[in-house]
Amino acid sequence: MTLSKNELARYQRHLTLAGFGPAGQEKLKGGSVLVIGAGGLGCPALLYLAAAGVGRIVIVDSDRVEVSNLQRQVLYTSADEGQPKAEAAAARLRALNPFITIEPIVARFTRDNALELVRSVNVVLDGSDNFGTRYLVNDACVLADRPFVYGAIQGFEGQLSVFNWQGGPTYRCLFPAPPEPGTVQNCAEAGVLGVLPGLIGTAQATEVIKLLTGIGEPLSGRLLLWDSLAMRSQTVALAADPRSRQISELPPAGAGEVCAVPGLDGDGKEIDVAELRAALAAGREPQLVDVREDWERQMSGTIGADHHAPLSQIMSGDSSALTVLDPTRPTVVYCAAGQRSLNVARSLREQLGFRTALSLRGGMHAWQRPV
Repeated sequence: MTLSKNELARYQRHLTLAGFGPAGQEKLKGGSVLVIGAGGLGCPALLYLAAAGVGRIVIVDSDRVEVSNLQRQVLYTSADEGQPKAEAAAARLRALNPFITIEPIVARFTRDNALELVRSVNVVLDGSDNFGTRYLVNDACVLADRPFVYGAIQGFEGQLSVFNWQGGPTYRCLFPAPPEPGTVQNCAEAGVLGVLPGLIGTAQATEVIKLLTGIGEPLSGRLLLWDSLAMRSQTVALAADPRSRQISELPPAGAGEVCAVPGLDGDGKEIDVAELRAALAAGREPQLVDVREDWERQMSGTIGADHHAPLSQIMSGDSSALTVLDPTRPTVVYCAAGQRSLNVARSLREQLGFRTALSLRGGMHAWQRPV
């Protein structure tokens, strides 16, 4: 695949790079990558893949740009608020490099479209933020025999690896099964340092370029751990488990989706918004416990006459805000999205003897949605 005169001018720093040269650039031009998620990890990865000249980039994302994204998702501006991320990202990338093909897909990566999308490209870059999608990406790549570049971030730390490359480890070699619901917070609940996805996402783009061009040593069989506070990284060896490839079909819809709060499961763990509204309207008002921080309450308001018990205060060992509660009364705990409250409600039941302590499914986000 030859390069045009304009492409020669654009990519000349690659062309003069020993070990890369015109042959490497032509491989990039003929290569294709599926980027799942145009969020914190996807944004920097997409910028550098497009700038590098990857010939075809497919972007899958169903979300729209929100103001809270702009702290780290560098593809977007304030003017993009409300726009589909996949389309906003595609417009920016086409302006950056008109010599490549960008295919935005405003949809979720699901069991129905996974294999078709994965089989249509050479490499997959996973920028998702939940376990359900990660396991689906892994299993689709195993079935389609495609490598994928994994990245994950939370707080001040990140992870990176290359899975399913030339018989190397898969994601299930690292995490054979999803964690239990409520045991892992997502970025919305735990927060993330804005520059961290830039570091990990750019490293993911580096691995994609290496896989497409054949240069260097891919991060297969190794897991890179990055600590941004200490500015320290370490690499841990991973062994391939043959059982991780014994996959005959994709996981069922919803499997492993523990970063999103699970629905009512019959175990008395959660209450949904409609049920809480009905209880309040009927005068059966439960004890409401808000475990968000002060700034979250200031930004989003509260639900009725609640008790404020910030999770940070509880985790520091100060449970005084909980001592005013009556363990015999029905209790509903809420936070922003329903993850922190799920953990606190469990603690109230199991450790403090609350007869009934439920988490509000979806938290304040769900409460404030139009009825």
